[in-house]
Amino acid sequence: GVAAGITALMTVWWSFTPARNDRDWAPEYARTLTATIDGDIVTLENVRNFRWQTIETAEEAWETRVFDAATVTSVDVFTSVWGNPNIAHVMVSFGFADGQHIAFSAETRRRVGQVYSTFGGFVREFELTLLAADERDLIWLRTDLRGERVSIFPLSPPPEARRAMFLAFAQFAAELERQPQWYNTLLDNCTTVPIKIVRSLRAHLPLDWRIFASGRLPAYLHDLGVLRPDLALAEVEAKAVLPVFGPWPEDGVAYSRAIRAAWTN
Repeated sequence: GVAAGITALMTVWWSFTPARNDRDWAPEYARTLTATIDGDIVTLENVRNFRWQTIETAEEAWETRVFDAATVTSVDVFTSVWGNPNIAHVMVSFGFADGQHIAFSAETRRRVGQVYSTFGGFVREFELTLLAADERDLIWLRTDLRGERVSIFPLSPPPEARRAMFLAFAQFAAELERQPQWYNTLLDNCTTVPIKIVRSLRAHLPLDWRIFASGRLPAYLHDLGVLRPDLALAEVEAKAVLPVFGPWPEDGVAYSRAIRAAWTN
């Protein structure tokens, strides 16, 4: 009975422990993304644009960027696989008429000295963060330094849907700044967070096991008809793989254009 009582008290305490934004964060998570929305004009502060030198060290830079949601021209999904092909890190990037791109990545917001663990993600060891970053930061780090298998998948939503999706990501960032949340390995992770954001716009978006087996997400998107329905899935997946890029790209707009070359030629 005593053991059961202690367990119950610990469960209540754990359930009501609030997530926070004011911890001793690791440098790559040191700042909280903020979003100010004025009609279609979105100002993102604390956009990460690190120039990575090794997988652990970088020349740090945090920027403010302003976007016009009415000028969103593209939406791309990136997947990054480092081991089990059924598990991938998922990122969503928006392109604009002026050539800019901004990538969003939902991640564990780790503190100094913390190391990610799947179990820790179930027991509120990590807060959830939504990074907005330059593509050179998020993608080049993974292709060229970490040696992960990164793929880019262009989606084909209509213009109004592209605009609404970008605004929804910005709104989620604003809400997360006001009310921090816990990361959850199964329910609030790099794939389910973007899906939840999109489902807030399109409630009938079907749930599917491939949302949780994130390495299979492209097959789900292909079945929905939003990922190159004119091509077979195997052809899409082969075309999507990014090669090692080479030395650090000094021009961010040129880099974003280069990693899409397979889809534009």
